[in-house]
Amino acid sequence: MELTGEEPFTGFGLPGAPGTEDFWAAARTPASVPDGEGGWTTLFLRRGSEAATLGFESWSEPVPLRRWGVTDCWYALVRMPARLRVTYRFLVGDAAYADPCNPAGAGGERSVAATPDAPPQPHWPAVGADDVLPLPRTRLRWTSQRLGGRRTVRVHPAGGGGPLVLLLDGDDWLYLHPAATAFDSAVASGGMPPVTLVFLPARDRAAEFGCRPGLWEAVRDELLPLVAESGVPADTDRLVVAGQSLGGLSALYAALEFPGLVSRVACQSPSVWWTPQAADLADPLGGPLGGTLAARLRGRPDLSGLRVAFDVGEHEGRMLPHCALVEDLTARAGATVRVSRSASGHDRAGWRHALLRDVAWVLAPDGAAGT
Repeated sequence: MELTGEEPFTGFGLPGAPGTEDFWAAARTPASVPDGEGGWTTLFLRRGSEAATLGFESWSEPVPLRRWGVTDCWYALVRMPARLRVTYRFLVGDAAYADPCNPAGAGGERSVAATPDAPPQPHWPAVGADDVLPLPRTRLRWTSQRLGGRRTVRVHPAGGGGPLVLLLDGDDWLYLHPAATAFDSAVASGGMPPVTLVFLPARDRAAEFGCRPGLWEAVRDELLPLVAESGVPADTDRLVVAGQSLGGLSALYAALEFPGLVSRVACQSPSVWWTPQAADLADPLGGPLGGTLAARLRGRPDLSGLRVAFDVGEHEGRMLPHCALVEDLTARAGATVRVSRSASGHDRAGWRHALLRDVAWVLAPDGAAGT
């Protein structure tokens, strides 16, 4: 798309001369128009005096912004596919900034863009970069003998509390995406039963979320008794584990190796390419399809007591074959399985709706619930 004239962004609903006060007062971006090929051309704007780059979360290479004449208006036109929700930020030197023209943020340094055809995420409020997310009142200090070190675990009884939902990478769901607010909304709407959220932060994701027993022994023997003693209303006999990426891998591993502990899993884009050697490869996803978990599942363990919801971003091209194999093998082993694809890449902004929907589904007696 060629931009010309004194009001170059009128096609995106932004009349006025770039760089003027009136222009910036009206600027609300990203803004998308059809590209004529089934996708979208999306305009990003930034006001400033320094060159900047647009950085995306696991979807595209960085895109440099162009300056409009000698004004303080910098812009980028980005071709986006149909159905995409993506996290992005502006990079200026070594610093990262959220987009002040976009009310949808993810922490102080990130914003969230969605193409017009991306499905809505009704329970997730728009959170600006300067907003401070409310934190659950219950804070547990967990000093783990098995894992070492101390970590802060927050606990939130959504709708008064119920089955435990262990959120791996809990700090992301506390400080970047308002999961407590979203779960409260989903429960209030009738989309899921009351639950008790446990936000588990990771100290070393690569070490803790691989296919190793240490984390789950610590959860079983240390964390869950600590939650039970906290006084927060919770059904500690029913545990859902929700994880993404390496967290999704770890959740599935726990279901296989600790069936008495984990029988309900909601995982988004699980890193099932993982093998003990994968991290040392130049191309970690280039190893055996389905990695260590697929090898374990080929042994046909009895998973008849497991309910697991899989979700993968539809734009994660190289992840899809790994996940499809593990999804199929899990079902063949007797688990009750639900499979979906989100309008995203490998990105928490795209997984948010699946998190709520799939936690509701694994808790439903007949598996028919959703948000």
